[in-house]
Amino acid sequence: MSRRVVLWRHGRTEWNAAGRFQGQTDVDLDELGREQARDAAARLAALAPDLLVSSDLQRAQDTTAALAALVGLDVVLDPRLRETFAGDWQGCTSAEIAARWPDQYKAWRGGDPLLRVGGGETRQEVAERMFAAVNDAAARLPENGLAVLTSHGGAARLGIAALIGMPLHLFTNVGGLSNCSWSMLREGDDGWILVEHNAGTLPTPVVIEEG
Repeated sequence: MSRRVVLWRHGRTEWNAAGRFQGQTDVDLDELGREQARDAAARLAALAPDLLVSSDLQRAQDTTAALAALVGLDVVLDPRLRETFAGDWQGCTSAEIAARWPDQYKAWRGGDPLLRVGGGETRQEVAERMFAAVNDAAARLPENGLAVLTSHGGAARLGIAALIGMPLHLFTNVGGLSNCSWSMLREGDDGWILVEHNAGTLPTPVVIEEG
């Protein structure tokens, strides 16, 4: 065993349902999102986490609160776990972005890590702050401890890519996280290992792969 970190995406919002780019706009969970948070929290509580850390955006805080109520832990807020600040793109659908900013949208779809998304942050900047936030949380864990960090879809994927050493222009090769699904990373001898991705249940741990 070693220290483990769960990156948990918040529950659904009305903007998620409408396909709108949220970024750092503070949109609340919708009714389904609150239900998703309760269901996922019941599963994650079985892992007996030692530390809960959340983005300070309300949709992440409310998702984390469902788990905190079950495990009796205080929640640490960390703004580094926020979604990408997407400037002018926030509130727009993909079709609207493609129509208004076709060249930028093409570069974004291509995974350009240095594009300022909607004039806001670059993926490189988001990956760096996520990397730091995860490692700072892990440093607070006891031996073999587990932290649950509640974040956002794009930020979590960038964090995973940075933590496992994936070149950021390839980060789109990591599939997206569904609302209230999570990924787990385990600390290895040479860095972080992605052991679960886009999970919504608790699978049996892999003891040996050959066989």
